[in-house]
Amino acid sequence: MLSKASPGAFDVTTHATAEEAADAIRDREAIGGLSVAPTGLTVQTAAGAGAPYSALLKGIGAHLAASGQHVTYSELAPLPQDDPAGSAVTTLGLPLIFGGMASAAALVLAYRGTGLGRLAGVLAISALGGLAATAILQLGFGVLEGSYWLTAAAVAAGIAAISATVVGLGSLLGAAGIGLGAVLMLFVANPLSGLATGPAWLPQPWGEIGQYLPVGAAGTAIRSAAYFDGAGAAHAWLVLAAWIAVGAALTLIPRRRPEETA
Repeated sequence: MLSKASPGAFDVTTHATAEEAADAIRDREAIGGLSVAPTGLTVQTAAGAGAPYSALLKGIGAHLAASGQHVTYSELAPLPQDDPAGSAVTTLGLPLIFGGMASAAALVLAYRGTGLGRLAGVLAISALGGLAATAILQLGFGVLEGSYWLTAAAVAAGIAAISATVVGLGSLLGAAGIGLGAVLMLFVANPLSGLATGPAWLPQPWGEIGQYLPVGAAGTAIRSAAYFDGAGAAHAWLVLAAWIAVGAALTLIPRRRPEETA
């Protein structure tokens, strides 16, 4: 039925039991599941992975229920009661980007210290930003769940990846580097991030490409921390670490000073 309704849209994996399917969903290896038993059909959803997937699977369940089948629903990664639409992760997009870019611009244009000093500033500002943003959303508004410290670390890593990259480009190219970093993060990484829906909802291969950019990787790490106890985020953490390392390398590249003329 899935293949007939949307040819090529779904990559279906069969599991021996409903428990195995549920484990795959909790480990972020699948967006949801349909468990068929003699007593009827169970629709397994994970709203934390992205609201569109849950709505799609519930629509399939409603269609089958209308045809006379007995359908039940099992939510494996529920959204907080105060955020039923799952918009909390989406709202972090601009703070991630502008927090990273603003701190980078300040460190490049206003700070006259060493490259190591700039990188220390990146890490300090990112840590404070991650702690503050997560405290506001989770402790203040109650729209995030899961480990506060792990979620804060994911937010901080996202800010650091963006900031370090822009600092590196700015240190290398000056104001032009900051502009290049802004274009990369705002007009490339942000649209391909899948923050609002999860990357699988985007046209492919663009959704997959977005997971190799800082905003998309940060979104995946944050979703995993907030709704899946950190599962399925290894790739995202590696991507964020790689961008931080690249930014650090660009920042620390020795540059020759122009020779003075008599």
